[in-house]
Amino acid sequence: MSGATTAAYLARRAAQKERVRILYRRALKDTLNWAVHRHLFYQDASDLREKFEANKRVEDLDTIDRMIADGEASYNKWRHPDPYIVPWAPGGSKFTRNPVPPSGIEIVYDYGREDND
Repeated sequence: MSGATTAAYLARRAAQKERVRILYRRALKDTLNWAVHRHLFYQDASDLREKFEANKRVEDLDTIDRMIADGEASYNKWRHPDPYIVPWAPGGSKFTRNPVPPSGIEIVYDYGREDND
């Protein structure tokens, strides 16, 4: 292989590894939405890991691209319709519940004490 093809091959492999990593993390986080209890999640996470490990040694770039596309399609098909959102995160029930006061409003923390000058 020439230097250009080697660089192109390495760039494509790096992009594939990144797509697989992102797909695995998304699927693992989505597994938490489907599993109500941790002991159920651990089994589902183990099964998910086995699916990824089963194809770890595939070397053909086109096959890898096809498998990634199939995995992403499967993830999108089975994604949870109502994912859990941490309450204080954006989209959560407590997000910006107590927003910062607008500028120009001064908060005085004297709690009723008056200056007796």
